[in-house]
Amino acid sequence: MDRLQQAISKARKDRETATSDVASAAPRTHARAAAPTEASAAATDLGLLWGEFSPLQIPQNAITENRLVAYNSGDSAIPFDMLRTKVLQQARKNDWKRIAIVSPESGAGKTTTAANLGLSFSRMREKRVVVIDFDMRRAGLARVLGQRCKTSMSDVLERRIPFSQHGLCHDGNVVFGLNRERVVNPSELLQNPMSRDVLDEIEEVYQPDLMLFDTPPLMVSDDSYGFLESVDCALLIAAAEKTPMERIDVAERQLSELTNVMGIVLNRCRHTTGAHGYENEYY
Repeated sequence: MDRLQQAISKARKDRETATSDVASAAPRTHARAAAPTEASAAATDLGLLWGEFSPLQIPQNAITENRLVAYNSGDSAIPFDMLRTKVLQQARKNDWKRIAIVSPESGAGKTTTAANLGLSFSRMREKRVVVIDFDMRRAGLARVLGQRCKTSMSDVLERRIPFSQHGLCHDGNVVFGLNRERVVNPSELLQNPMSRDVLDEIEEVYQPDLMLFDTPPLMVSDDSYGFLESVDCALLIAAAEKTPMERIDVAERQLSELTNVMGIVLNRCRHTTGAHGYENEYY
């Protein structure tokens, strides 16, 4: 009988211990269930941050005259939509976020490419992208988008204004950082450690999926050389029938010494049929 009583007492203690363990484990289970709510709250906060930017309104004449063919989906947007997908695939595969868009010399169409690539991303609603004009001798991205800016990226980099008061947001998920006028010291500004700190802060606060930089031509000045070390990769833009092959080779070698080369884009190509063309009649 004593042994039976001891066994019953032991069983009761085991049940009490098990109940206590379950009770103590309950808060941890509740904490795991709360994780999605916290993630949703973080996403909401990020959406509010992006909502602080002024909207980008692109005039119809700029869309037509400056060849912003990716503004709407359709046959004309296909090349840039395909480029968008290839950029995403390479970025995801290599864990790249900061992408410079550069050309060997001026006139290759890199600024138009940067603008159209940003517009193409705006139709991919789940992606957030920042497009910044760092070709500061021309302020070309603002011209292509038909904008008259009150401030410039130099004001942001030198901490005169926050990026939230400067950036212009297109369709809620692509923010453009433009320039009002040319900068007299772009090389020094782009290589300034404070500029790198500001870019780090923009990336940390707004958490974009990608950051695209319209950078100066390699063979025009030294503006790009110091900055290209701050990006993950570069996309080289060449103009068909205009950019000599030897200049493309030299530019690619120079880029490879500074950062990763994502690829080469042949712009303004008149021959769009055959192996490297697009089937616009496919529906």
